[in-house]
Formats: sequence, C-alpha cells, structure tokens
Amino acid sequence: MKIPTLVPLADLIHRHALISILIIFPNITLADSTPEISKDGSNVYMPDFSYAGYHNSNESLIKNNNSKIINVTDYGVIVNDGKDDTSAVMQALTYAHTVEGPVTVLFPKGRLVLKDILKIERSNITLSGKGMGKNGTELYFPMPLSIIDKTPTLDELRHYLKRHNKKQRNPDIYIDTYFSEYSWSGGVIWIQKPGTRAVEYLTEYDKPVSIISAIKKGRRGERFLKVDNADKLTKGDVLRIDWHNQNGKQGEILKSIYGNTELDIGSHHWTFPARSLVLQVTQIKSINKNHIEISDPLLHDINEKITAHFSHWNHLEEVGINGLSIVFPDGETYGHHVEQGFNGIYMTSVFNGWIKDVSFSNADSAILSENSANVTISNIHSYGSRIGHYGIHLGSVHNFLVEDAKIFNPTIHTFSMNTKATKNVFLRGEGFEQPTLDQHGGANHQNLYDNMTFHIDVQVDDTGPYYDLWYGGGAKYWQPGHGRYNTTWNSRVMVKSGAGDQEIVRILGRTEGPDARVVGIYGNRTFNVDYFPSPYLSNINQKLKIPSLYEYQKTQRLKNQK
Repeated sequence: MKIPTLVPLADLIHRHALISILIIFPNITLADSTPEISKDGSNVYMPDFSYAGYHNSNESLIKNNNSKIINVTDYGVIVNDGKDDTSAVMQALTYAHTVEGPVTVLFPKGRLVLKDILKIERSNITLSGKGMGKNGTELYFPMPLSIIDKTPTLDELRHYLKRHNKKQRNPDIYIDTYFSEYSWSGGVIWIQKPGTRAVEYLTEYDKPVSIISAIKKGRRGERFLKVDNADKLTKGDVLRIDWHNQNGKQGEILKSIYGNTELDIGSHHWTFPARSLVLQVTQIKSINKNHIEISDPLLHDINEKITAHFSHWNHLEEVGINGLSIVFPDGETYGHHVEQGFNGIYMTSVFNGWIKDVSFSNADSAILSENSANVTISNIHSYGSRIGHYGIHLGSVHNFLVEDAKIFNPTIHTFSMNTKATKNVFLRGEGFEQPTLDQHGGANHQNLYDNMTFHIDVQVDDTGPYYDLWYGGGAKYWQPGHGRYNTTWNSRVMVKSGAGDQEIVRILGRTEGPDARVVGIYGNRTFNVDYFPSPYLSNINQKLKIPSLYEYQKTQRLKNQK
C-alpha cells in the first residue's frame, strides 16, 4: 500500500475543491506543509468535519431492513387510558433482548404512562413510535430518575461527588447539597452496554488498558498510519485510538491540543497519565502488512513525541430511537446541579446509532451522550417551562452529527461540546430562549457549530448591548474552555429585544480557548465579536455563500471518493 503524502489543508477539503472557498476566504491558503494560522491571518488550518454522523455520513438513510417487529400492544399496552403501562412495555423490551438479529420495539399512536427506565443493552435494536406530533406516540414519565432509578450504574459517580465534596451552594434559594448524579447522567431511555463505564471518575475503578497494537507513525488529517505489529488487527474492527499524556505539563499532546497558548491548562490534563486524554473511535478499513487505513482522519500526529495505540472498545452497534414524544410533568426548576433527573435519552457506548424525530417536554436535559461515536441525532424538538440544564450534551463522543435540533425551552447549556468531545457537528440548530454554545472544557477540540440560528434578548452594560453566546462551563481543572480548531460557521443571530436597529451588539465568548475559528455572523443587527482568546475572524456581518461547511466538505469528499 502506498501511503499518501499529506495534502496541505487536507483537513479542510481536497486541493481541487478549494477554489470556491478561496474566493470567499482569501486568507485560507495552500502551502507546502500543514498550515497554521500566522500573525497576518494567513494559512488557516480547518479540520474536515464531514465524517460526523451515522457510518461517517457515508450512508444517508437509516434502515431497519429485516428487523423483527415486537409490538408493545401484544403485551397488554392500552393507550390513552391513564393507567400504568410499565409492566407491559418492560416485558416487550425484555423479550427484544433475547431475539437474534435486528429487532424493532414498536409503540402505537397515543399516550403511554411509564414508571421505569427503558434500558437498551444490546446491538441492533430500535425503539420506534408513530412520530412526535399530536397524532404520534407519547411516552409520559411522571417521576424523575431520582425515584425510579434503582440500579447501581451511577454508584461510582455518587461516591465521587461525596468524596470530593461536590456541592451546590445557593443560600438565597436554600440550597446546600451534593450535586445530583442526574445533572449530566442518566435518562428514562438509557442505552449502555453492560459492564462499561460511561465516564471515568474514581481511580480504583480503573482497569489496565487493553492495548492491541502500538501506533508508530501517523499524520493529523490522514487516514493512513503505521503500527508496530498488525497481527491482532482485522479489517472491520471497531477500535479506539488513545493518546495519553505521560509527560506532565510539557506533554507534546497538550501542545497539539492547545498550541502555544498562554492560558492556564487545568491539572486533569496530566494528573491521570494512565487514562486517555484524547479518544478517537474508528474502524479498520484495510491492512497491508503494518500499514493501516482507518475510516476517518487522525485527530493528531503520532510519532516518537506524541505516542498512541489501538485499544479494545466495548460497545453496541446499530441502536436507534425513532418517532417519539418524551413528556415529563410540569414543575418548578429545582436548581442548577441539583436536577432530579427528568432526563430524556442517555446514549453511551454506541457506535453507528441514531436518534431521529423525537421531542421532549419539560426535560432537565433532553439528550445526554458519553463514550460513543458515529451517531446522527436528527430533527429534535425540546419544549417546556422548566429551566433545563442541557439541551443536547455531547461528552467524550466522536463524530456526532446533530442536525435540525430546535430548543424552545430555557436551558443553561443549550448546545454543549463537553469533556473530550471531538469532531462533532451541530448543524442547522435553532435556540429560542437565550441559547448558548457551551464549550465546556475538558480537552474538547475540533468541533463545529454550523449554520445555526439564535433568537436572543440582549443585555446592556456601560459599553452598550451585548450577548453571551459562547457561554461555557466546566471545572477549573479542565480549563481552557476548548482546544484548537473549534469552529463557528455562518451563524444567524436574531435580536428580539434590548438593542435598537442602529445599535451594535457585542457577541461574547469570554473564557473560551485557543485557535478558534469564527467565520460568518449575520442577522438583524450589526455585530462585533469579542472572543477570548482572539480567534480567527472572518465575514462578520456577512451571510456566507457556503451556508454549511459540513455539507460542503461532505459533498466534496463523496464526489472525490467516487
């Protein structure tokens, strides 16, 4: 196998496809080596985001061919009678886990009342309803996870919160209590392979990494690499590439994630050298002796200074949720970090999965995800008066595509790129109640907010009207807010109130991360961008001729593959 030479800006698109990009963005240039941003704004590196989604976006349709249908009505479900349907649904779901091959658990039109968690613990299973509209399927959960979750799955997190005295203290509203384990974990639909950990918290739970082969050489943005020994690798294997930081504050992988930043880098980046700092789930496409082709481009270089290896990854495949409304009761918001667990879908340990045509009402968090890759989340609506913690949360996931998500309810973190999230895309999302782009620390990097719309009420300080759009979070030990190449592309900002037609509105990102790309912001006002540290800025107050970077890159890649 001939290992191809790295094409400059290969992480943007192929050389011959750059023409229209270069016309619009003359500062994005070609060079003889992988370009970085220079002092004069030239040589802008842009990752290739087009691999995000189900099967790396190579398959546009989600199919359930040859799937065995298990209808919950055959187990006694009677919709719209106001009675508890839990037992019948759990019987159907339990049976579905015993069936060989693909299986679909089918829910009828109408309202079902459920008082237990619907757990998916096997591959090739779909929960499917009749849609999320008024004539669709409504799953009503009257009780939160704090009442119905009887499993030990989150015990590690519970012990961690108490051991480290993780408390929310708001004396004005009489809160002085430990963080809720459901603040960012768990869901009434809960997808997780038994025996896996969604997140690593306590070191006594850690097990030795199952290394399959050391990787000797690879270049960021390429899909070809060289391993030490390929004897244990097989075409089609789904594996994880792990980069560790075993060299403390001076680790070369930190420089690859954050560049030569002067920002303080939190201690969790070097406190746990046995744990992976960067995770890339990928699939082996071909093997020629010790030369390997993988399914998507490398996140970082691999060499003598930046080491990595293939490891086993325990996971589920082909898991999907279709056509449901998940409804919680009306109620007051308990407070930040003390949520009771009105969480919709919790997706962990999934490779090649989907969530489509699903709505949520009165959720603390609509969708939470961890430890997964190659998932498409499509046409999501979230409503309600309860202030949610997360709209959609992507944490420790790789190559997620979230398209056409509309978050109507108020949330603290609306569209979240969380700890260790990489190469994920929010596409055509829309937020209606003070929406935020949450870059939550934890070495999240190379993520994209693409062709998004925000409806905002601006605030005013001594210098005029402003809005905190990039409003992140995360503990100090996981700062900065993000690593290199997080990109915001073609954002539409619609001011509802707080600034007159002739006033300039500042769009803020106060505590973010290095080498961000902010390209194209427009709307019904004139905007200035105040982002720290300074990003690459282009086309402010201009609607881009290429509305979606993801879709453009995908079109060019698939054309070139043909």
